[in-house]
Amino acid sequence: MISEKIAILDAGSQYGKVIDRRVRELRCESEILPLNTPVTILKESYQGIIISGGPNSFQDKDAPMCDSALLDCEIPILGICYGMQWLSIMYGGQVKGENIREDGQIEVELDVSSPLFEGLDKKQKVLLTHGDCVQDLPECLNVLGRSPNHITALKHKKKPFFGVQFHPEVDLTLNGKKMLENFLFKICKFSGSFKIEDRLTKAVREIQAQVQGKEVVVLASGGVDSTVCCALLYNALGKEKVHAIHINNGFMRMNEDVLVKEALENIGFKLQVVDASDDFFNGVTQINSETTPPLKQVVNPEVKRKIIGDTFMRVIMKEIENLGLKQFFLAQGTLRPDLIESASLLASSKADVIKTHHNDTALVREQRKAGLIIEPLKDYHKDEVRQLGRLLGLPENIVGRHPFPGPGLAIRILCLDEPFITKEFELIQKKINEMAGICNLKAQLLPIKSVGVQGDGRSYSYVAALSGKQDWEVLFNLAREIPKNVHQINRIVYVFGDFDEKNISTTKTLLDKETVAQLKNADFLANGLLFQLKAGEVMKRISQIPIVLIPISFEKPGDRSIVLRPFITNDFMTGVAAIPNIDISGDALNEIAKEVTGKCKGISRVLLDLTSKPPGTTEWE
Repeated sequence: MISEKIAILDAGSQYGKVIDRRVRELRCESEILPLNTPVTILKESYQGIIISGGPNSFQDKDAPMCDSALLDCEIPILGICYGMQWLSIMYGGQVKGENIREDGQIEVELDVSSPLFEGLDKKQKVLLTHGDCVQDLPECLNVLGRSPNHITALKHKKKPFFGVQFHPEVDLTLNGKKMLENFLFKICKFSGSFKIEDRLTKAVREIQAQVQGKEVVVLASGGVDSTVCCALLYNALGKEKVHAIHINNGFMRMNEDVLVKEALENIGFKLQVVDASDDFFNGVTQINSETTPPLKQVVNPEVKRKIIGDTFMRVIMKEIENLGLKQFFLAQGTLRPDLIESASLLASSKADVIKTHHNDTALVREQRKAGLIIEPLKDYHKDEVRQLGRLLGLPENIVGRHPFPGPGLAIRILCLDEPFITKEFELIQKKINEMAGICNLKAQLLPIKSVGVQGDGRSYSYVAALSGKQDWEVLFNLAREIPKNVHQINRIVYVFGDFDEKNISTTKTLLDKETVAQLKNADFLANGLLFQLKAGEVMKRISQIPIVLIPISFEKPGDRSIVLRPFITNDFMTGVAAIPNIDISGDALNEIAKEVTGKCKGISRVLLDLTSKPPGTTEWE
């Protein structure tokens, strides 16, 4: 019997679980299924189908496909990004790669006479992130929307099949939830009668059923995720069954371990602190059956992340042995975005690896497979975790705290042994010079790489620096346009202060204690100034401010620079860079640039990250 339930066919989107969440917020039941789920199953149980986006391209011969028999049924379909392209391909249309990418929030024009866009204004800001686009539309499909460059929405002329190139499930599509509501209620004819069980009660029941009287060790970093996880375990099991351990990996902020202990003990946590910094600096792991160099000698960001994650696991297992526990679970505050970006099978069978999270490395997966890991927040996003924390009675200074990654400053230090300069360097430099020159700005391609996410896939690409007049509207417009037109760039920064490109040099950078101390000092000063300079009022809009050390000097060889990354997001899957004088104090940023370069030894310049996600990830590695 067909139930009032949506099937979400997973093509590997970074935002697949966000679709699921949005559907449930609209009081409709949903289930994430493999992309190739047979139509016989779908026809029996589902009243509507959403096909997610994904990292693959229809230019590839082995591009994953849905069951073609879907086209013969009458179940309403909404294809998102890759899903829309699949609809076009199956009806004989063409999908091709284009010179101009669309990555970020873009204004599109929609046909609001369609039930999918009913009640909306004709022009809408949406998130587009793709390289391929639909061309040569087949006769049976009509265009419902366009961006300045491409078709962004379509519909079958007779059947209830719709496609959108953008992502209605994310916050950067401002009225995306309304579009999903229209699909569910106007097209699928749902009643909205699904009642979501109280998540706290459900989580407590699941923990009790899994643990069954055993003891639990929880990794407590002091961040909101692990703190909520620990509080949830206390609620479900009682404090006597829960051992909270804080591991100092050597990459914490200034005095972080002391502050974490104080904060958690103030809210009633029993916390054990372990200093394992030497274990991490000297840590190694196995990748493809080969032993890595020690972390302090590693440049590659993925290798860094894997060593750190595996070292966490070795250290905590040693502490569990010291506690004498024989039957136990290890609890982590793992969230859904962690699993998606790490391409965990718990989240998706098709997703691309954007970055390996420390709570989803090879050793973690081994322990998970052995049934020793408990992750009660694995279906949650950051804002949902905050809500759960408030339900548990945690204070606002804990649940509202800015996130800090488990690997800490280790992934906020771009390591480098030699400049990144490909044969395309001069051509790329010429292109960005032309684009910046039109705006009376200077542009410089930096010989380093940062991690990004483009078209649901990982990119590891150049960073472009802009300098000149602080006309933030012009600068942010250019920051959006450059990655669209120059695909080898995924991140744009602004440099405070003029520079001569002839003086730019790279500095060999590894994760030694001196380099970590350099970032600790700059991070401490910059964060202190942000609040001292009355930036706190506007800081309420900011979700996170990573401060990144990059191996670039704009004057004296051997120096480095830091990048401020004020970022605004709700779900941490997409987001935008904070705009000076709107989201964050422009005066504070200028003062930080002056103070940090003046007081922090070896810091050449302060830069500001102007990049949205996509094409740049929140963190640089």
